[in-house]
Amino acid sequence: MGCAAEAAGRSLWQLRTGALRPYSAFGRRISVRFSSSGMTLDSISRAAVDRIIRVDHAGEYGANRIYAGQMAVLGRTSVGPVIQKMWDQEKDHLKKFNELLVAFRVRPTILMPFWNVAGFALGAGTALLGKEGAMACTVAVEESIAHHYNNQIRTLMEKEPEKYTELLQVIKKFRDEELEHHDIGLEHDAQLAPAYTVLKSLIQAGCSMAIYLSERF
Repeated sequence: MGCAAEAAGRSLWQLRTGALRPYSAFGRRISVRFSSSGMTLDSISRAAVDRIIRVDHAGEYGANRIYAGQMAVLGRTSVGPVIQKMWDQEKDHLKKFNELLVAFRVRPTILMPFWNVAGFALGAGTALLGKEGAMACTVAVEESIAHHYNNQIRTLMEKEPEKYTELLQVIKKFRDEELEHHDIGLEHDAQLAPAYTVLKSLIQAGCSMAIYLSERF
């Protein structure tokens, strides 16, 4: 138990500090502007920003569908308000990335219809295992998203962070809120879910595949 707690502590520390493998892919240079904030990013990498916004939009869309599935099953239970609060934050995340798709003229992933169905099915399916199953799903998904956001932060910081100030602020804010959801899941007995370790590993493997595909298609 002591070793497991220590490992979990190290993992959470890595998420919060961004001590992770960087995300990279760079192409031609452009100048763009946030339609919502008026920020100009000069000489940024089109390929990198396209992939960041496309995959983050897909991830936030998938998270919304997961919480929708959980609410369909558990919305009227005692944990319903907790799930709803997290879902409301995910709605704000998705709204922001919808704005960024337009501002940067990025096409969304062609896999959106699949994430629509898969996300809802994952949320509803884990909720059918009870509150603990839903929270185990939350822990697994939010941990994966936080790792992914940290990779993006590392990449932008290693280039010219002053050119990415507002984009970095958005990603950092959302990363921190995903970690809050992760902690909420643990506080609500995620680790008591049936076969927690196996369930978490399977969900995170699916998240990794979703990230890989959404970046590219």
